[in-house]
Amino acid sequence: MSDQRGLHSGQFMGDDGGAHAMVSSSVIAEVPAARAAAERYGREVRFDFLDDKAVHGMLFHRWEDNRKWRGRGCLAGVLLAVFGFGAWPFWDLVASQKPRPFQIAFIVLDVLIVFGLIIGLYLWRRPSLKDPSLRNVRIRARRYREIAVIARRGGADIPAAYPYYGMYASSRRFFPDAPELPGPEEEQPA
Repeated sequence: MSDQRGLHSGQFMGDDGGAHAMVSSSVIAEVPAARAAAERYGREVRFDFLDDKAVHGMLFHRWEDNRKWRGRGCLAGVLLAVFGFGAWPFWDLVASQKPRPFQIAFIVLDVLIVFGLIIGLYLWRRPSLKDPSLRNVRIRARRYREIAVIARRGGADIPAAYPYYGMYASSRRFFPDAPELPGPEEEQPA
């Protein structure tokens, strides 16, 4: 179950796992360039970036999506580091002293393991990357971050790391026909 279910309205979870207060849309709207960007991006992705309730729901889904993959990505990263970067010390300390057939077998096996991990990670993550509803959440979160940066540069009192998460690589295309995810208050506990 999500850690953010017990949060008050106007709070959301950041990638750091901490609860953060949302910046009110009125703060963003005070900066003309940010307001214009919110309206332009809002038309692009069919979302009202100046509606606090809608933004809260989007941040909820963005964190839930990220939470599902954080542990899996960490595991994959450790395995890739062990078999990718860990191959060099093993080669230097052990394999370089062994006969040529062992060295060739080591290289082939290590390359197969690394490519297998990369392909496995892609196949594991593919359903999430192909889900148009989740991709819409990601592009909206990406656009919201851009709007917050514009507002901060325009003089709005917005924390430097707000909204406390990074960009999404899979957030380049909006799917207008994708169903909307239910709001946080509409979801049933599992």
